[in-house]
Amino acid sequence: MQAYTITIKVQADDIDDLNHVNNVRYIDWIQKISKEHWQNVASAQMQQDFTWVVRKHQVTYHSAAKVNDNILLKTAIIGTKGPISVRMVEMRNNKTNQLLVTSETDWCLLDPKSMRPIRVPETIIELFNSN
Repeated sequence: MQAYTITIKVQADDIDDLNHVNNVRYIDWIQKISKEHWQNVASAQMQQDFTWVVRKHQVTYHSAAKVNDNILLKTAIIGTKGPISVRMVEMRNNKTNQLLVTSETDWCLLDPKSMRPIRVPETIIELFNSN
């Protein structure tokens, strides 16, 4: 699967009372890169025809990030079965390459009208394989 990357600079409002990035912010970033990846590869029509929702997040925190750190986020789809695509996200300090966070998220594909799960079509699987 092809990876998609973005870089985020840690801001003061990302920091918690322990003086490092709040765990909830990492979840926000997981959602941000996932949404951007979808919007980057899917046509406007596909984005209207399909909706993704989170079924499960599994997040492992390896090290802390601090204000002004530049974080490299990388994501890819690592598997698909039925309506579920499993997305990996990895976050590293962009200067030191230190691993900060890894996650796997089960995303469920829905029909936006009925809000019922639907099997991930081959066209979507191919999108993530080629980009």
